[in-house]
This record gives sequence, C-alpha cells and structure tokens, in this order.
Amino acid sequence: MVRYSWDVAEQDNVVKTRGSYLRVHYKNTRETVHAIRGMSLPRAVRFLENVKAKKEIVPFKRYRNGGIGRKGMAKQHNWTQGRWPLKSCNFVLDLLKNAESNAEVKGLQPESLFIKHAQVNRAPHMRRRTYRAHGRINPYKSSPCHIEMIFMKQKEVVPRPETKGRARKTVAE
Repeated sequence: MVRYSWDVAEQDNVVKTRGSYLRVHYKNTRETVHAIRGMSLPRAVRFLENVKAKKEIVPFKRYRNGGIGRKGMAKQHNWTQGRWPLKSCNFVLDLLKNAESNAEVKGLQPESLFIKHAQVNRAPHMRRRTYRAHGRINPYKSSPCHIEMIFMKQKEVVPRPETKGRARKTVAE
C-alpha cells in the first residue's frame, strides 16, 4: 500500500494518483502543480494544454531568484514572472490521465472531481559526471521529484432560499 502525506476519512468520493522518482525538474514541477491546485479535473487538463500551446502561463512564485523573466501573461494570476514548463506539463498531464482512469474504475464522473491536495517533493539526486579541463571531473546531478494528488467529488451547490415576507431590520429601528 502506498502512503500519501494527506489522509482522507471517506474513500468513496476520493481518487488518488502519484508518481515517484520522476526525471523532471523539481522546481518547475512544483510551480506547475501549485498553479492547478484547486481546479477541477477538466479545467486542469485544459490549463496544461494551454500552457503547452503558450496560451496560458504558469506563475513562478517561489523559485525565482535565477532570473525568471517577467511576462505580461502572468497578470492573469496577479503576478509578474512566469514560464511555460513543457516537460513538467507532460508529466502532470500523464498523472491527470491516470486519475481520470481511476475515477472511471471507481464509478465516479471525472467532470465532478477537483484537486483537493497536490504536493511535489524532492527525490534523491541522480548522479552523473562531467569532464572538465586539466583532467578534473565534476558532479552532474539531476533534481527529480515525487508528485502526489488527491481528487474529491465536488459537493453540489444548493442555492440559498429567498426569504419571503421577512424584512431586514435597519440600524435606525
């Protein structure tokens, strides 16, 4: 059994998906997953497809001291800096497709699911070497990551009943 960092009491309306030791940059993937957190499943897929087509942008909010460029498109997210991380989008899209399959197996409608919990953790560095001048060798590490997501069924919104015959009291009365 796989352990998730967030536990859910009711398992009937919940769909989980995760990927471990994924060879995709941790920092880009963290920002991508943070951008789709709270979205519905179809909206998240549409958002990531738009990011791949450069119609929408992923705001880079935490890891930005390496010179993340300012983009006008990031104004949608009330931010100034953003990128279009293609490889991270592909990995997250694969996980969303897996969650959609898990929902169909459980008998849930994928359209009614939203991302309740999404988390990206660092995985151990993978080591290679690069050869330098004068016979030296330096490490050449990658920064893979673990991704986990939990989807829940949206509760149906019941409209508030209108009050008939009850007048609101004003301050003057």
